[in-house]
Amino acid sequence: MTLSTSPSRRALVAGGALVALLGTGLVAVPSGAAPASPRGCDMRNNNTYEKLLECVTVDGVLEHEQAFQAIADEHGSRADQTPGYEASVEYVLDVLEDAGWEAEKVAFTYPGGDSVLQQLTPVDAVYDHNVATGSGTGEVEEAEVVAVDINLTPPRDNTSGCEESDFDDFPAGAIALVQRGTCPFADKALNAVTAGASAVVIFNQGDTDAPDRINTLNPTLGDVTVDIPVVGTNFAAGEALAQEGSTARVVVPEATSYNVIAELPGRNDDNVVMAGAHLDSVPAGAGINDNGSGSAALLEIAQALGNHKPQNTVRFAWWGAEELGLIGSTQWVNQQLEAGTLDEVALYLNFDMIGSPNYVFMVYDANESTFPAPDGVPIPEGSAQIERVFESFYTLREQPYDDTLFSGRSDYQAFINNGIPSSGLFTGAETRKTEEQVEIWGGTAGAQFDPCYHDACDDIGNLDLHALEVNADAIAFAVLTFAYSTEDVNGVPGKKVPGNFTIPEPDGPRHTFGPPRGGTDGGGGLDHDHEVQAS
Repeated sequence: MTLSTSPSRRALVAGGALVALLGTGLVAVPSGAAPASPRGCDMRNNNTYEKLLECVTVDGVLEHEQAFQAIADEHGSRADQTPGYEASVEYVLDVLEDAGWEAEKVAFTYPGGDSVLQQLTPVDAVYDHNVATGSGTGEVEEAEVVAVDINLTPPRDNTSGCEESDFDDFPAGAIALVQRGTCPFADKALNAVTAGASAVVIFNQGDTDAPDRINTLNPTLGDVTVDIPVVGTNFAAGEALAQEGSTARVVVPEATSYNVIAELPGRNDDNVVMAGAHLDSVPAGAGINDNGSGSAALLEIAQALGNHKPQNTVRFAWWGAEELGLIGSTQWVNQQLEAGTLDEVALYLNFDMIGSPNYVFMVYDANESTFPAPDGVPIPEGSAQIERVFESFYTLREQPYDDTLFSGRSDYQAFINNGIPSSGLFTGAETRKTEEQVEIWGGTAGAQFDPCYHDACDDIGNLDLHALEVNADAIAFAVLTFAYSTEDVNGVPGKKVPGNFTIPEPDGPRHTFGPPRGGTDGGGGLDHDHEVQAS
């Protein structure tokens, strides 16, 4: 895929005047290591906007992206529970150690690992599947498969497993085979548990006009956890398992993975500014935009801040198992709750896909100016103030921007569920770009924001360098702002960032996804296939 040739404007308003910073302009992906940062960056304290943004370069971000690509080339992908993910963790730790941060890998466990869904009779076949978030662990070596109120006939509408009565006469110890449709996956799983099922297999609905209803499910039970294995699979596997006389084997072991957590200690260690990006890819490949882009940008900023002594402690996180259902970030938040330390976190910034090749600059819509948050998604007080900082930066750079749905469907979910103010950046996934958006941001109408979303072609060529550069600077800008003061977010006094620096009022989002508070299309496609609902 061709990289963008759009040079970015690296200019800031300081004291009312335009102060030009060093720019990279058109940057090609280098074949070797990226050029070093501007002279002196690794030695000085980058304690002003001008100094920090001079040192955060797209070349530096690409150096880390190339390292992720090399890891994937060697190991096939960077997915959790693979050598590629382990190598990614070690790479991040090495960079942070060299940059002077306090960094560690923090273990967490979840149901997963080398899971198995195997039909034993009347055919012997192993099926593609995903372990549901909220599943239990266990081994069912051989059990009868019992289909529960499924419908294999088009259009295949069904209420499979939605009512306890669906399990009347269900034989205890059997594997419950339920179909996507009508009610949340959690309802189906809980009803199966009540009926005495040894495991639950949820298969896709099977609408041939909608690929997401045929492909392998990646279900989540939401806030529900059960103590038996629950897996999702595709329609074809479900159809085979529904045969008369079917028996199967379902194994869900406990997997161990790691988050990387790094800190730059501040004078105020009880007021922690946190930013994160998920480190894992999907099994298809390298995951260079999703989410090498967010991970690499944080590494570049960490290197530039290594000599800084912040007012507030700055903590960066690289999350594991995001693609399996936001597991790493959720587990870390739970660990902090158990330790009684979560209330130290003043705010959380999330960066998931920030260099999409057919990009739109988007900020999570914490003030709901375009998208009312979905039912059940809380927006903690202070989140709108974080959104405003990002909007001010885009205005500063004369970059038009828009809102994306504050959906909770990325690693900020566990934070907002526990009252931590949050926002972040996003450049788009599978949603297709409109003619109106092309007029504003360029690109290709009718093509996905990221044509390689969750695909093998999400490699080093799957980036727009202009978007990546602007967003790396936007992250650095926000991190430095809050490293000095979070007063606008949580009322804790801090200090003014040094320098006579004027931050403009935001221009406002372009509302290309609908009129103010009128959007209904998912906020630019922020959907990472963590399917809570069955319908």
